[in-house]
Amino acid sequence: MIGLIIVAVIFALGLLAPIIAPYSPYAQGSGSFLPPSPDHWFGTDEFGRDLFSRVLYGIRQDVIVGAVAVPIGAILGMLLGLASTLAWWLDTVIQRGFDVSLAFTSLVMGVTVAAIIGPGLPAVLITVAFVNIPLFGRLTRNALRSQQARDYVTAGRVVGVPPIRLLLRHVLPNSIDALVVQAALSLSLAVFIEGAMSFVGIGVKLPEPSLGSLLRTSINFLAQAPTYAIPPMLVVTALVLAFNLVGDGLNKGLLKR
Repeated sequence: MIGLIIVAVIFALGLLAPIIAPYSPYAQGSGSFLPPSPDHWFGTDEFGRDLFSRVLYGIRQDVIVGAVAVPIGAILGMLLGLASTLAWWLDTVIQRGFDVSLAFTSLVMGVTVAAIIGPGLPAVLITVAFVNIPLFGRLTRNALRSQQARDYVTAGRVVGVPPIRLLLRHVLPNSIDALVVQAALSLSLAVFIEGAMSFVGIGVKLPEPSLGSLLRTSINFLAQAPTYAIPPMLVVTALVLAFNLVGDGLNKGLLKR
């Protein structure tokens, strides 16, 4: 519940950024590196832009990544996991493909995608989706394999239920608990990937605000503005921690019941 509350509050701030942000995230002011004040809650950056507004709009990037890329990766992974249970040769091909994709770290995958299509939000979305495909695929395949040893599956085969119908109507719903837990952990991973890619300059491009790009820029000005990096760092930390708390809670509540 604590994790859900933290996620809900942060995502609400990001979604409502156009309403609650006191300034445009692109509007430049006359005072650079101003300290936190009633006019600028988090201070200003090197161009005099309000950091509170830029952090709010930066959260929106993570909302987009989590809401778009994670479901796409989950659906594709689940479909491949389902296909793996239909034939041994198909299982071998798909699992070897998963082995190859898992050999690359998320950041290496992000560099590869950015080199092909160029840096930006689309590269982040593709990377997050691609990284999640083998995670959900392996989990779906293992969960289905475990369920197929149950008596209700044997009974369904005896009475002549078609294999596809048996998988989709009976086996998959009974395997969904583990996938829900993985979804929460994948949202945490999505925040990390977006932050890492933007931090190294292959994610969301400036002047578009993102939490990772704000952290990257703040490194150059720690002497002039030591508080510059604190707000985006705290938001990233809070989101990753909150999603992990949600995943841990779901794991205890669903998988151990």
